[in-house]
Amino acid sequence: MRKEIMLVAVLMVACMTLPVSAADKVVQMNLVTEQGVGNGIGTITISEGPQGLVFTPQLHGLAPGMHGFHVHQNPDCSAGVKDGKPTPGLAAGGHYDPALSGKHEGPQGKGHLGDLPALAVGGDGKATTAVVAPRLKMTDLNGRSLMIHAGGDNFADQPAPLGGGGARVACGVIK
Repeated sequence: MRKEIMLVAVLMVACMTLPVSAADKVVQMNLVTEQGVGNGIGTITISEGPQGLVFTPQLHGLAPGMHGFHVHQNPDCSAGVKDGKPTPGLAAGGHYDPALSGKHEGPQGKGHLGDLPALAVGGDGKATTAVVAPRLKMTDLNGRSLMIHAGGDNFADQPAPLGGGGARVACGVIK
């Protein structure tokens, strides 16, 4: 009886550590700086849900508050040079926009397909609240990256372009 209880306990722990589905994608997120890709800050698990793709963060080391969060065009988090200045995460390109809408309208809008709901970071620097992207499919993510911006996102191009999220602070390549 005792062996059976131990076996059940071991199996339960093993099941809790497995992804919900073999089709889930786990993205390693790293800080990005003008020098390139920095320290790891955790992961974001992407899974399919009834309302769209679910992005579940397990992140630490971020500034508290709301952060712009997007799928970017390229699978590269390297720094680059823009307007003569080093720029973190520039190699990731812009927000994923296969329809070439050129508009930042948020996850419910008809603009960039890569526009995701803002990411909430608690006072302890951790992000654990999942967000849902209703228009994205898992196949849209192949060869892309995830980007977290320094500031929040108003899901518009006014008064600042691309939601006003500002600098790129963390990035992960979707594999």
